[in-house]
Amino acid sequence: MKTKIKNHIKRKGIVNIVLSVIVVLVMVARFLRADYYSVFLCILTLALFYIPTFVDKRMHVTLPKELEAIILLFIFSAEILGEIGSFYTHIPWWDTMLHTLNGFLMAAIGFALIDILNDSPRFHITMSPIFVAFVAFCFSMTVGVVWEFFEFSMDYFTLTDMQKDRLVPAISSVLLNPSGLNDTIIIENIKSTTVTLADGSTQVINGGYLDIGIIDTMKDLLVNLIGAVVFSVIGYFYIIGRNKGVFAKKFIPQLQTKEEIEVKKQLRKKKKD
Repeated sequence: MKTKIKNHIKRKGIVNIVLSVIVVLVMVARFLRADYYSVFLCILTLALFYIPTFVDKRMHVTLPKELEAIILLFIFSAEILGEIGSFYTHIPWWDTMLHTLNGFLMAAIGFALIDILNDSPRFHITMSPIFVAFVAFCFSMTVGVVWEFFEFSMDYFTLTDMQKDRLVPAISSVLLNPSGLNDTIIIENIKSTTVTLADGSTQVINGGYLDIGIIDTMKDLLVNLIGAVVFSVIGYFYIIGRNKGVFAKKFIPQLQTKEEIEVKKQLRKKKKD
């Protein structure tokens, strides 16, 4: 048991160390360029890297090495590659990939929370596999919606562009109807949009009409739904036993036994000494 846990911790730590070194190097480079916003993102990334360790030490929940690696890579891809490396703008599908993965990961976490409660002797409840899968799906979608609230708030109050804008060739709106009736006015084949500022100057947006984040938000929620559904199905079959111990276990956190908690305490104490 002790050797197995020791090897498990060692394997999980390699990914964390490699990514942390890269983040530190990026942080130093950005600091030398006086790019303090990127420095803040690097510090935030290093703090987020501590989440799996916190969950392990404080909550006594073991994250499978595959799940922990995906979480760390997700954080790195979102903050370092996406924000600092501008992958969000250079690679069109980058944001879509991350939101799909987020739906999958949040469903896994939601599933684990319910599954742990379901198996705990302290809670006198027994939930059916389909209900556990449904709760995992709802948990994932709730996290996705809350994140979109956060993106909107940042864009609205700090004028960032987390909800990525895009150019669209047509407008369909009742607001443009001069009669005030609930009938849409459609403007198609838009080639450019001219914006008149308060001082009388104009700004031309070539390529169409600028959609302010609505399409991006709905796309993010849609792919979050796909990721949530995929894991919810995997979790359902995990509970009923078809994939138990094979694929699903690589992504489902497990509550540590008393023996595992004690062994990890001894290993940490030995490491400090």
